[in-house]
Amino acid sequence: MNMKEKIFEIAQRLIQQRGVNGFSYADIAKEVGVSKPSLHHHFATKTDLIARLMERYTEQLTEYLESRTNLSAQEALNAYFNLYRQNIENERVCMGGMLSTEVLTLDPCIHPLLSRFFNYQQEWLTAILKKGQSDGELKLTKTAEQQACLIIAALQGALIISRAAGNSTFFNQSITGLYTELT
Repeated sequence: MNMKEKIFEIAQRLIQQRGVNGFSYADIAKEVGVSKPSLHHHFATKTDLIARLMERYTEQLTEYLESRTNLSAQEALNAYFNLYRQNIENERVCMGGMLSTEVLTLDPCIHPLLSRFFNYQQEWLTAILKKGQSDGELKLTKTAEQQACLIIAALQGALIISRAAGNSTFFNQSITGLYTELT
């Protein structure tokens, strides 16, 4: 793993565990084993690092979800839910969700990156929900667009509340409720 990748991995973990305001370049430098000036060589500012991390996180999400578009709607939804479940298992919060909680303290250049991240999810989920409804796999009581927004909000909220509670019960109950509503 090259230096830039190490920095990305450590910074992403720190954001997902502590939030942007909960770590510094000194924290990353210590874990990577380099000086702070070396970090600034790769990313001039913390905002530069966060912006690139958010772009990378969205690219990874896009790749993951696009590779599951041809699954049945229920299998695709399960794959999507599993992304969030992995965060619980790794004692993290979704990076998009964590950055959203801190949006008022972030540089405005990050805002469109967050919008892109959530808009992509809504578009992908909307397509999956429409496909599932068309195939008779899913029952929607709202428009696919509305249901997609509710799923994203439920999962993001469930991650945060489960983290605060110190267990995955709230998250698991939320997933069960979403499945029950859709099937």
